[in-house]
Amino acid sequence: MPETYNTDVARSGIAIALAMLCLSGCAQSLGPATPNTASIGTPSKTPDGKSRPARIALLLPFGGMGEPAKIARGMKQAAEMALFEANDPAIQLIAKDDGGTPQGAMAATDAAISEGAEIILGPLFGSSAAAAAPIAAASGVPVVSFSNDASVAGRGVYLMSFLAAEEVDRVISYAASQGKRRFAALIAADSYGQIVGPAFRAAVAKSGGEIALLETYAPDAASMLATAKRVFQGIAEAETAGTPIDALFLPAGHAQLAQLGPLLAYSGFDGQKVKLLGTSAWDVPVISRDDQLVGGWYAASDPQAWAAFARKFRKNFGTEPPRLASLAYDATTMALALAKNSALDRFSTAYLTRETGFSGVDGPVRLLPNGLSARSLAVLEIEKYRSVVIDAPPATPSASRVSSASAGQRSY
Repeated sequence: MPETYNTDVARSGIAIALAMLCLSGCAQSLGPATPNTASIGTPSKTPDGKSRPARIALLLPFGGMGEPAKIARGMKQAAEMALFEANDPAIQLIAKDDGGTPQGAMAATDAAISEGAEIILGPLFGSSAAAAAPIAAASGVPVVSFSNDASVAGRGVYLMSFLAAEEVDRVISYAASQGKRRFAALIAADSYGQIVGPAFRAAVAKSGGEIALLETYAPDAASMLATAKRVFQGIAEAETAGTPIDALFLPAGHAQLAQLGPLLAYSGFDGQKVKLLGTSAWDVPVISRDDQLVGGWYAASDPQAWAAFARKFRKNFGTEPPRLASLAYDATTMALALAKNSALDRFSTAYLTRETGFSGVDGPVRLLPNGLSARSLAVLEIEKYRSVVIDAPPATPSASRVSSASAGQRSY
């Protein structure tokens, strides 16, 4: 697979987890595919340019049969759904296949701009966004990428994605507010771990807590299980010594957690004494089937709106949406809202980074001047067969929270 988008290295391989309120009901049922340019009419231009069609480009790796292409096609369908719901004749959506490579992104960006694109939604991968950025900047076209590689943000590139560091900060801050002070962590030595590890250290320090135990493991089952045994033994020894550990941070996807579950039970791990903590990598339906994870806390978006969005997507396309489809839907909805402004500056920095932000399936989001995004995240608790919100998302995203949480975030 080419470079993979990662919000748990794409929420455990490429599926992530979050949500919020859907912006409008679906106006009509759509077919499974559309041409490269979708529009609703082509109104005539006026001297002031206000009725000039807004051309929105969508750059994603559509080609091939792999997982990225499958996700890209679902994201395109979500963008089309937002377009048709808006029913605005002054909008055109230009979809371009970037091949999932920097070279493909450069060619797709150049082609989209030559066709009049005023804003680019995508690419999906950080390296592709970095390659597209200078070409777009030379034409004054902003890029709203779906990558969560913080290193590509800025200089005209904005991230519409979910920043793992922000999730870590949210769940650790909440745990500290509930009296958790001594933390342990078991983190993979991969690209995702390189993001959440520093974020975990920063969040614990900010909360006034203490890291009592932190182990990393190579991304293979044998290393993970051997390292986990040491962590569980260390937790037991701390309990015996009278310096108990309050919480264990496990930022792993479902595949890894499924392997750790039996070991948790075998080691005698007590989730009532040591709270399990995670990120939105846990936000998959099957997570609540593991008895060992019941009671754990993780940060994600409020799931109710995602559920409504997924129902609407299934009704229109007859398939389940990829979890990243909401990003494309929300980014398109944002672009549609901004397109109502004067054609002279409708996608300007001032509009994109407005303090009120934007609302969508994945909740309130602000695009910050530094290119990062700030989101409002809930804290959820795993119950048997479901997860429930135990701490509602803030009404507005905190720019200071995301800036501090993302400090030092590494690319992948």
